[in-house]
Amino acid sequence: MDIQKIQQYKLGFDAITKGVKDDDGNTIEVWYARELQTVLGYARWENFVGAIGRAMESCKTLGISIDDHFREVTKMVSLGSGSQRDIQDFMLTRYACYLVDSLPSK
Repeated sequence: MDIQKIQQYKLGFDAITKGVKDDDGNTIEVWYARELQTVLGYARWENFVGAIGRAMESCKTLGISIDDHFREVTKMVSLGSGSQRDIQDFMLTRYACYLVDSLPSK
């Protein structure tokens, strides 16, 4: 991978970072999976959820708390009819993002 591609990838990753407060009031960086999906090149949510599942399994195998790195959330989205509905999403820490991106897809 060339340096220009790496810089573009990093810019996309940095552009979607969010800061949230933890239980102690500290701000931590998180990425929403539905935004990260696009940066990582996944066209379908169902495929990306599979990658998240593999990353969570890897985390568990390593003895690392899944709850510290993967938080399932729901978001409201507007539909074309003007109504809204809930959709599944995840808040991911930097470590979770690393796991999602580094594990081979099936």
